[in-house]
Amino acid sequence: MPSSLQKISQSVESRSSDEKYADVNWDELGFGVIPTEFMYIMKCSNGGEFSQGHLTPYRNIELSPSAGVLNYGQGLFEGLKAYRTEDDRFLLFRPEENALRMQMGAERMLMPSPSTQQFLDAVKQTVLANKRWIPPPGKGTLYVRPLLIGSGPVLGVAPAAEYTFLVFAAPVGIYHKGPKGLNLYVEDQLHRATPGGTGGVKSITNYSPAYLAQQQARARGFSDVLFLDSVTGKYIEELTACNIFVLKGNVLATPAVHGTILPGITRKSVITIALDFGYQVEERVIPVEDLLEADEAFCTGTAVVVTPVGAATYQGKRVEYNTGKGTLFHKLRETLTGIQTGRLEDKKGWTMEIN
Repeated sequence: MPSSLQKISQSVESRSSDEKYADVNWDELGFGVIPTEFMYIMKCSNGGEFSQGHLTPYRNIELSPSAGVLNYGQGLFEGLKAYRTEDDRFLLFRPEENALRMQMGAERMLMPSPSTQQFLDAVKQTVLANKRWIPPPGKGTLYVRPLLIGSGPVLGVAPAAEYTFLVFAAPVGIYHKGPKGLNLYVEDQLHRATPGGTGGVKSITNYSPAYLAQQQARARGFSDVLFLDSVTGKYIEELTACNIFVLKGNVLATPAVHGTILPGITRKSVITIALDFGYQVEERVIPVEDLLEADEAFCTGTAVVVTPVGAATYQGKRVEYNTGKGTLFHKLRETLTGIQTGRLEDKKGWTMEIN
């Protein structure tokens, strides 16, 4: 082992044995960047394969001004969480699904991708190196952000010559706070994704185009934006960064994944749990009228987990939804977070314990 890596390994072991928790006010934890101590990095040339990566102290990275990610947006990211259980174990939730989704996105973006095992190893090492930053049970989670970027220089419109896979992490609390749920504005002028584009993969280019609509909505008192399809403007698709479900009677519906909607891992898990509860689940195109006539609506995602929609406004018409304890949202959230945190038995093999 090179001396520099040996020093990092010794530093990780020393920190791990010295303190159980980092010096953080866990009661005031929000959803922002709190730098931890270590990140993982691995590189690959275009046409090659990723080799062995390594942990390194968390720091700024150096990029050429002509890096593919800076000039042409050739990049992907993932998001998953590490949980500390009541008996002090560390759990990941379906991390292999994140690895597979990154591989799918890399194929679309013409990038090499880490293998599933390389992805999992990198995530595990990053979490364990930063385990002091995993919040106490009930106080939050360690959000883990894998990135795949075109780091090599390129001037013409073409794939980068080199790629970097890195993983960093930060302790986080609740993404959306508030007792009444989200207050959504249905955006009918600006669009998040188009057929044939990259809306169905976790490209870094999918998110900043939504900022304007989101900012305009928040300036008017709304929590977030729900986008409509870009072809007809009749069907609901996604929020800025999460999937949506609507409930009418015993039928739970969510927009079908057809290239403009991200195949969320939380979305996939919620569908399974709802079916176990005896609900009929439909993945289909959903007219905006179905949203306005629903009994319940809620959003799903790694950051938001399962968050209720309290109200939605479309072309001046506002409707409100039930967000109380008897709702399906509440049952789904309790079950999902119970599995994720080890409070409930994981009968589906979704969690991965790391040590």
